[in-house]
Amino acid sequence: MSDAPKPGAGPTPPQGEVPPQFLLNSQYVKDLSFENPNAPQALQGDQRPNITVNVNVEAKGLGPDVYEVELKLAANAKRDDTTLFVAELVYGGVFTIRGFPQEHLQLAVLVQCPTLLFPFARRVLADVIRDGGFPPLLLEPINFLELLQRQQQAAQQQAGNRPAGTA
Repeated sequence: MSDAPKPGAGPTPPQGEVPPQFLLNSQYVKDLSFENPNAPQALQGDQRPNITVNVNVEAKGLGPDVYEVELKLAANAKRDDTTLFVAELVYGGVFTIRGFPQEHLQLAVLVQCPTLLFPFARRVLADVIRDGGFPPLLLEPINFLELLQRQQQAAQQQAGNRPAGTA
């Protein structure tokens, strides 16, 4: 037998050091809601509706190095004052993330994980809206790093606006 390294095998980490691992263990629809309160009248007409989309990411630890990440998408379509549809989706994933430096863990969980989940969640949301009788909502890719940075800035501003002695 040869002691030559196998093709594709990377360098071996030093003894006792865990090589970085980023694994998507499972993904799933956790909650899905679609309301079409004014059908069939809402399906008529050629005026484009006003559609608002909200995106949120939440994460929690499930055990050592295991995280559940929830990508929450909510779409609301109105024409004038009439609600055409309301669609809400919580799309989850369970990830194993180990061997990352602590300072990079938040980016892995709140940026990389939802980036991996987003194409699947986008498809589910587009399909349910289409199945409700409307053209599918084709969301543009989301920059989750920018979303995280905006949330952090808002939290810092809110903390800075608190009177001294309050938490």
